[in-house]
Amino acid sequence: MGAVSDAPPAPLSPTEPASSPQQDSDVALLDRPADDRPWVTLVWNDPVNLMSYVTWVLQTHFGYSRAKAEALMLDVHHRGRAVVSTGTREKMEADTEAMHGYGLWATFQKDE
Repeated sequence: MGAVSDAPPAPLSPTEPASSPQQDSDVALLDRPADDRPWVTLVWNDPVNLMSYVTWVLQTHFGYSRAKAEALMLDVHHRGRAVVSTGTREKMEADTEAMHGYGLWATFQKDE
C-alpha cells in the first residue's frame, strides 16, 4: 500500500468536468429524428370561454392583430380547433402551457 497524504486533493480546472461519460471520440452526436417537421400549438373549442376572450388571449399572448386573432378564434369556433403557433417542441410546450394559464384548452403536436 502507498503512503496516505494529509494534503487536500488538487482542485479541478474549470474545463475539466468532475466526471465524464465514456466517449469513443471527441465529438458527441445527438440522435435526431429524420422527420424535421415543426411542432404546432392547437387551441380547441370549449363551452366555457367567450369568443371575445379567446380573441383577446391570442392578441395578448401572441401579439396577433385583431383581424388575425378573430380569424383564428373563428376557426376554433367553427372547425373545433386552430393552429395558433408553430415552432420547436420546447416553444410549443411553453405556448400550450400559457394557453392553459389563460384557461383555454390547448395541446401541441407535430405539424401535419
